[in-house]
Amino acid sequence: MKQVEKIPVVKKEVLMPFILITSLFALWGFANDITNPMVAAFGTVMEISTAKAALVQFAFYGGYATMAIPAALFVRKYSYKKGILLGLALYAFGALLFFPAAKYEVFGFFLGSLYILTFGLAFLETTANPYILSMGDARTATQRLNLAQAFNPIGSIFGMFVASKFILTALDSDKRNEVGTLIFTGLESTEKAIIRTHDLGVIRNPYVILGVVVMIMFAVIAISKMPKRDKNNNLGSASASFKRLFINGKYREGVFAQLFYVAAQIMCWTFIIQYAGHLGISKATAQNYNIVAMLMFLSSRFISTFLMKYINSKKLLTTFALGAMATIAGVILIEGVMGLYLLVTTSIFMSLMFPTIYGIALNGLSEEDSTLGAAGLVMAIVGGALMPILQGLIIDQERIGGFAAVNVSFVLPFLCFCFIFIYGYRTLKVYND
Repeated sequence: MKQVEKIPVVKKEVLMPFILITSLFALWGFANDITNPMVAAFGTVMEISTAKAALVQFAFYGGYATMAIPAALFVRKYSYKKGILLGLALYAFGALLFFPAAKYEVFGFFLGSLYILTFGLAFLETTANPYILSMGDARTATQRLNLAQAFNPIGSIFGMFVASKFILTALDSDKRNEVGTLIFTGLESTEKAIIRTHDLGVIRNPYVILGVVVMIMFAVIAISKMPKRDKNNNLGSASASFKRLFINGKYREGVFAQLFYVAAQIMCWTFIIQYAGHLGISKATAQNYNIVAMLMFLSSRFISTFLMKYINSKKLLTTFALGAMATIAGVILIEGVMGLYLLVTTSIFMSLMFPTIYGIALNGLSEEDSTLGAAGLVMAIVGGALMPILQGLIIDQERIGGFAAVNVSFVLPFLCFCFIFIYGYRTLKVYND
């Protein structure tokens, strides 16, 4: 009887570097999900529209789009470790800029801080994802990345917890009277100024603490021994890599699938608060629904990683996309708390999408092309910058064709999941390599 070869997901010799790099996934998960509720927080305290407040996501995810390709070129020239260290330095710097931003009370300053912070996240994601893929056999690469990415929602949950318990509940601008009306809106300008100063300080503090934590992580990585790329490996010209990537249909479509996935994820998680607010639920309580959504996401990520031992990842992606389309259809059509429950449930189906699209799109690429290929997939995170603003514009309409505008706005993530379903199907039928 022929013995089946057992391939380890992570080899013992790279276990410690794997753990260190995996911890970075939690770090950027924290940044992502402490920031999502800030759209609602800034909207109230700065007295701006939902669409303008969504510029928080434009700045946050715009940083990815700006820095992904430069990050990849930096890593190609130097090393994974140097790319990670530069990413951590930019991350810390952007977070610490929240201190002067709160002092001057300028919304644009906060946006600039987030923009610089995500320069660092772009370096980390562009570097860490392919680094994890390279830490073992190519046959277990997608499973290994799903395992590492499973720690991303752990950071996300912690970020949501901090936002809920230490930011949203402490905002004086979100206090309501006995009939549920915001007290802040009816105050005199001098009273509003005092509350605004307090609330911006509340928003500032977790980011400043985060900056200090990231600096500590910088020191740990700096003194740790990490696997190196083969010095004799000639990566060739970047322009040649770009050309090969452009004509690679599975990769090219994967970039668009990733763009639409990130857009859908950010819209679903950012506007849970607005959806719940339409039902008369406070921001702090609504954030608890976000935490439940993330717990579902985390549980499903571990389950789907296990299922990949037995089920083709392309089939799982296609099936999960169908599930997300079904729940979001319910969010659009059902007004009330059931729609909110379905919105939370959508996180189960989103769980495997990012790392699975990533792994499928990069599968089969040479090391020469994988770094720039990874950058293209990270650059696709720009979907999270553009679509929430459009959704915010829809939500600001209040009602559209007899439906609550907040319900109608979820047509956008529905269309995103449709594209992901098509990509999953095509990887099975057209690109089944």
